Amino acid sequence: RPQRDRIDGGRLLELRPMPPAPFSSLQLSLFDDAPAATGTMQAPTAPVASSPASSNPPSAATRPATPEPEAFRHPRSQRDIRLGEHVVAYELRRARRRSIGFVVGVEGLSVSAPRWVGVGEVEAALREKAAWILRKLHEQRERAQRLAAARVDWRDGSTIPFLGETVILVLDPRATGAVLHTADDTLPGVPRLTLHLGLPQGAAPEQIRDTVQSWLQRQARRIFEERCAWFAGRLGVRMKRLTLSSASTRWGSASADGSIRLNWRLVHFGRPVIDYVVTHELAHLREMNHSAAFWEVVRQALPEFEAARGALRHEVLPAFD
Repeated sequence: RPQRDRIDGGRLLELRPMPPAPFSSLQLSLFDDAPAATGTMQAPTAPVASSPASSNPPSAATRPATPEPEAFRHPRSQRDIRLGEHVVAYELRRARRRSIGFVVGVEGLSVSAPRWVGVGEVEAALREKAAWILRKLHEQRERAQRLAAARVDWRDGSTIPFLGETVILVLDPRATGAVLHTADDTLPGVPRLTLHLGLPQGAAPEQIRDTVQSWLQRQARRIFEERCAWFAGRLGVRMKRLTLSSASTRWGSASADGSIRLNWRLVHFGRPVIDYVVTHELAHLREMNHSAAFWEVVRQALPEFEAARGALRHEVLPAFD
């Protein structure tokens, strides 16, 4: 989720970030360490000995190299600024507004400012908020790297997460549909689950992806229905309908009429995370809000829910596009 800040009335105001909704799937890795700088550091060259009387300054070849500043560049940047040890090239947009707004997204830093505010005033605000901006830029870069690493190469031998475990995909023309096999005698660190897909070795990546997705969605419905029935009884509520969702920004939702929607991608997580989202949505059938009373309902059914809630913020799921 893009991170925002603003300036009002010529004064810098830091907006307190709203706590992310427990069912939000767009998670910034807020607690990850910043990635290492990409600028290269050359080894210093040993200085050439000279006589004490020499007053000639050392040549460029004898001076130790200085590291290049790490750069963050927005693809539509028009200006750049040095913030600490970093160069930030940002997009500046003029808008009909009364404040300066900062947005740090996957592309970088965007700044919106009123037409009457000068560039000097904009950059003074950027320098004052440099620590916040750099932290968010690092977080977004780290998340982009993790998302890139999460892309699945849809072929024989690829892996996907299922219920918190790694599953190896096996193209097996003898199988019908998709069949999960479990081996209990594997070596430590070797996945024990294999998903045999009834496809030829030359199957296209799209065929493999669609077969796996259909299987995951069937498993999601089965598991979600089972867990909803269990926790509905525990909470004393009645769920009338369960619908699978593919929403990009929510893990689940609940309606006052007893309808529950759950994102099928939850099936990648372990059961504690699934149980938390199920409990969260069912608790809304008693408290249609996020008040203290609501969280008490959640805690009564699932006392250790905080750990599962944290996993939703940090995990990056495999990309299916």
